Amino acid sequence: MATAAAVKDEAAAHRFAKDHLKAFVERVERLEEEKKALSDDIRDVYAEAKANGFDVKALRSVVRLRKQDVDERKEQEAILETYLQALGMLN
Repeated sequence: MATAAAVKDEAAAHRFAKDHLKAFVERVERLEEEKKALSDDIRDVYAEAKANGFDVKALRSVVRLRKQDVDERKEQEAILETYLQALGMLN
């Protein structure tokens, strides 16, 4: 039979787990809000660039390419050029 102390410890452990879970959920929710705010800011920057006459699709490509390692980017460009050449899309 469970003693009063064991029941009390079990209740405390349950409360701790519940609080811990709630803290994780709240952290994720805050981060999701921050992510949405950052996404909105990025969208605003692209809109501003478009309003100033820049091609947003090309700008997105430049941003994506700058994230890549130089060697990785060169490899991707070589593969793309090979495919375009094979399809007769160059010259």
